[in-house]
Amino acid sequence: MACFDTAFHRTHPYVNDTFALPRRFYEEGVRRYGFHGLSYEYIAERLRAVAPFHAAGRVVVAHLGNGASMCAMRDGRSVASTMGFTALDGLPMGTRCGQLDPGVLLYLLQHKGMDAGQISDLLYKESGLKGLSGLSADMRDLEASSAPEAAQAIEYFTFRIRRELGGLAAALEGLDAVVFCGGIGENAWRIREDVLEGMEWLGIELDRTANRARAQLISSARSRVQVFVIPTDEEAMIARHTLSLLQRGR
Repeated sequence: MACFDTAFHRTHPYVNDTFALPRRFYEEGVRRYGFHGLSYEYIAERLRAVAPFHAAGRVVVAHLGNGASMCAMRDGRSVASTMGFTALDGLPMGTRCGQLDPGVLLYLLQHKGMDAGQISDLLYKESGLKGLSGLSADMRDLEASSAPEAAQAIEYFTFRIRRELGGLAAALEGLDAVVFCGGIGENAWRIREDVLEGMEWLGIELDRTANRARAQLISSARSRVQVFVIPTDEEAMIARHTLSLLQRGR
């Protein structure tokens, strides 16, 4: 039994599914697949139970952990994702770089003499929070550190989330709810606070007390956009899909 983390994103429109490369590459399968689909599918189901009105609207989910991405959903279906052809794209992560100018890869190849294996190790294992801070890939270590490099790594992480939030809201042509999930999204209240600071222009007003108390609803009563913290469970989604398949086979 295989549950593909990309399946949830097959509802993307063409413009959110392709790269501006010759069309033959798209037809060969070079396209934006998106990842963390099992997590987003679980959150879409949980949100229908927690806030059915908002679940039917325009929602951005931030899955923040050692791997991090964001997904724009309309009526529980994926419209856009920050991850693309691989799990390297989009947000910076524990050890992965996130969005990167392709020209950097050409520079590494042509001027630094790095081969494909070395570049792969750099982008997947030595970059992200670990590379930026020079200390750790673990957000808990960075938050506990007084090193300026740790603070800069956190600032870059939250800046990229804020930037993607604005872009995904534009893809949805508005925003009704935001959901945080994943190890960082569920537990790091400072990160949520930094991400949502000054987001009133988007209709988000944070309830700092609720956020620090780890409440499920962390937006204020005046906030037009509701903000939730909902623990995700990818293993549960795999179990449900497996059970459904077994039941159909009886």
